[in-house]
Amino acid sequence: MSKRHEAKYKIDRRLGQNIWGRPKSPVNRREYGPGQHGQRRKGKPSDFGTQLRAKQKLKGYYGSISEKQFRRYYAEAIRLKGDSGENLIGLLERRLDAVIYRAKFVPTVFAARQFVNHGHITVNGKRVNIASYQVKPGDVIAVKESSRQLAIVIESATLAERDVPDYIDADHSKSTATYTRTPTLSDVPYAVQMEPNLVIEFYSR
Repeated sequence: MSKRHEAKYKIDRRLGQNIWGRPKSPVNRREYGPGQHGQRRKGKPSDFGTQLRAKQKLKGYYGSISEKQFRRYYAEAIRLKGDSGENLIGLLERRLDAVIYRAKFVPTVFAARQFVNHGHITVNGKRVNIASYQVKPGDVIAVKESSRQLAIVIESATLAERDVPDYIDADHSKSTATYTRTPTLSDVPYAVQMEPNLVIEFYSR
């Protein structure tokens, strides 16, 4: 099993939730946590514990973003006008790796980061190899022509386990996607409930 598979399954087991809704997640078979004490009865978590769990879940969902980078998203979210939790989700969904995952060019967020880093993606015709690149409404994201016949791209487009959300206009025949608008929390097709307001509370302590 590759390290990337281990990483995403480890996140699922630790949180006790199938956060990407994938059929092969070990949580589908065992809902308890990993290790010899995984089946112990858990007490009611503290407010801090609840907030920490919400942060780990959201951070893990986007491919285990580093703490330093995630804190920067928080700082930007509270600086922007409007609801800070909604702003945080908007910033995370504007990541280039998140957009190509949503567009179903790749099967997982881990694969998305690797795909971008290896130079397979262009934004408005220019190659971008930074996974955290912030996409803007109207930007056209495309798989490089020489990469469109890769098995990962062809297979991902046919995945039945998730749909392309309506804030991304994807054309799989051309391997292109237009980011039409920044979504709100209710627009994002998370497989489990995300609580960005608790993440904001965690960092605001």
